[in-house]
Amino acid sequence: MKREIPVQRTRNIGIMAHIDAGKTTVTERILYYSGKTHRIGEVHDGSAQMDWMEQERERGITITSAATSTMWRDHRITIIDTPGHVDFTAEVERSLRVLDGAIALFCAVGGVQPQSEKVWHQSERYSVPKIAFINKMDRIGANFFGVVEQIQKELGANAVPVVLPIGSAEEFVGIVDLVRRRAIYYDDESQGQKYHEDDIPAEMEGEVNKWRENLVEKCAEQDDGFLERFLEGTEISTEELVKALRAATIARRIVPVFCGSAFKNKGVQRLLDGVVDYLPAPCDIAPIICERDGHQRELRDDQPLAALAFKIMSDQHMGKLTYLRIYSGVLPSGSEVYNSTREKAQRVGRIMRMHANRRENLEAAFSGDIVAVVGLHDTKTGDTICVREHPIYLEAIEFPSPVVSISIRPESRAESDKLGDALHRLADEDPTFTVTFDTETGETIISGMGELHLEIIADRLKREIGVRAEVGRPEVAYRETATTMVEGAYKHVKQTGGRGQYAHVCMRLEPLESGAGFEFINEIKGGHIPAEYIPSVEKGVVRAMQKGAYAGYPVVDVRVVLYDGSFHEVDSSDFAFQQAGEAGFRQLFSKAAPSLLEPVMSIEVVTPEEFMGPVTSSICQRRGHIESMDTQAGNRVVRAMVPLAEMFGYAGVLRTLTQGRATFTMRFEHYEAVPFALAEEIIKRRRREG
Repeated sequence: MKREIPVQRTRNIGIMAHIDAGKTTVTERILYYSGKTHRIGEVHDGSAQMDWMEQERERGITITSAATSTMWRDHRITIIDTPGHVDFTAEVERSLRVLDGAIALFCAVGGVQPQSEKVWHQSERYSVPKIAFINKMDRIGANFFGVVEQIQKELGANAVPVVLPIGSAEEFVGIVDLVRRRAIYYDDESQGQKYHEDDIPAEMEGEVNKWRENLVEKCAEQDDGFLERFLEGTEISTEELVKALRAATIARRIVPVFCGSAFKNKGVQRLLDGVVDYLPAPCDIAPIICERDGHQRELRDDQPLAALAFKIMSDQHMGKLTYLRIYSGVLPSGSEVYNSTREKAQRVGRIMRMHANRRENLEAAFSGDIVAVVGLHDTKTGDTICVREHPIYLEAIEFPSPVVSISIRPESRAESDKLGDALHRLADEDPTFTVTFDTETGETIISGMGELHLEIIADRLKREIGVRAEVGRPEVAYRETATTMVEGAYKHVKQTGGRGQYAHVCMRLEPLESGAGFEFINEIKGGHIPAEYIPSVEKGVVRAMQKGAYAGYPVVDVRVVLYDGSFHEVDSSDFAFQQAGEAGFRQLFSKAAPSLLEPVMSIEVVTPEEFMGPVTSSICQRRGHIESMDTQAGNRVVRAMVPLAEMFGYAGVLRTLTQGRATFTMRFEHYEAVPFALAEEIIKRRRREG
């Protein structure tokens, strides 16, 4: 088993941007010009190779990150086209975790947009080197230098143009390559597919000299030897400039900026050159580190195997596909591997190099490769795959928590099991999609990153799996509690001929602090109730607490003290005392000034300064109580307590209020009393629905 392509000539890259910046169109052009496809796929007519899901083709958006491999200048480039919509941020997160470099795509008109800002910061968290491509230079209002300035100011990047546009909008005819000092003109009659090189236009000579000098200066700032030659006025060769720019890009000190119009086939070949020239090979990246003991493992084929499972997919024909990034060693087809995360041995079936949803079988995968594997049935996203003799534990991928939930149920009872299996399969694929069963409401609750996310899940259930389901909105899990101490007696007596039923209990009900739970105390003395019946009383009380007498919700935070009672030698039984405990508790609870409780969430909103007013206002409108407002990395952080009932749909509201630039996290904190007027409305609605 020998590798076809040396690791130095391998590139693993992603394309990341705001929705509708042209990621998939750029990828389609890359595939066409590199010879991977023989016709250009288009997003607008549903023929894009990388948008292979039906939902993607219908909506014209990318939903799942699709992987493909192609060749350019004898280099293998593995490309992952990531979604731009905020609801599918998990796809971006897991892709950036395993990539060596990225193309950051910006619209020449829209510039740095909210989601492009978010994915940029995600890539910085994973220390991913980047080159930028300013797309849609053919659009009216295109502003190359304006976008470069935005990248510098808003993203804090050292953005350095390596090409200049010749014209813009309808006058955009080509680019000037600042590294080689050549003009490239695209032939409009061939829709940009043909081009020729020429001298730099005379009218651009001054501008080209200025930006060429800027490029050389920026490289000189990063390299002392280069700086010395620059200050001496020595002529810098193209090879030296490329070498210095590559080193600075890999070190994340410079972001080379390209431009073009992918739809008009202009600038893509030069972008591919940039991927090869400036983005790192897997061996240029720092060795991986074991999370537990800190030892390093270098990216070499002769090292023990270390791989990270970063994506799970279900295939109708192949079953479960596990996407792996190989960080060291070799993974042969048919070999036994060790999942160190789950401490399980597993066998690799087939290994494939993917092209969207098509595949090419491989005998083995080598260090630096990104492949799909069949056979790792017990592997989840974020698991480490290695060999048992040399275990390693790689840092798992962190995903944001789901923020939107809806209820779902099958249209027919016959499809209930099928729905359950399908939901858990989809949850296996997507770490930001969770499935829970609410025993109180009898509903299956699915949670995700937004309404679109869950809409796609429901659509996939119907089309891919053939399960028809009704979706709705989940009910808030309210609770009930007592607010005053009461005591009383209850006697359960029934005589229906033959042996009767008799149980007499005297109980005291006391409220407890929020979160204290339930306490049952036995104060019976002198055998007024035999010891064997005490657990039966408690069992009856617990059963009554499952459905409170106030509004039918579970009762929490109370203490029940059994202090007296009586029994009958013949007619008393476990059942009778259970009945007495249950009915006695209901009677007491209704007299204890019951109160309705609601879950209160601790939320944290991170927002740019200019949206602070709308954000704080939106929290107050939701019965929220603001706890603190701080500054963090140039943004404002608002921490507040808000009832869960008011948080449904908040993700969409926040996105609208802040142009998608704010994010929030939410977790359960405690239960709190619902205001009386609101509680009455909730109880009326529940009785009406019940």
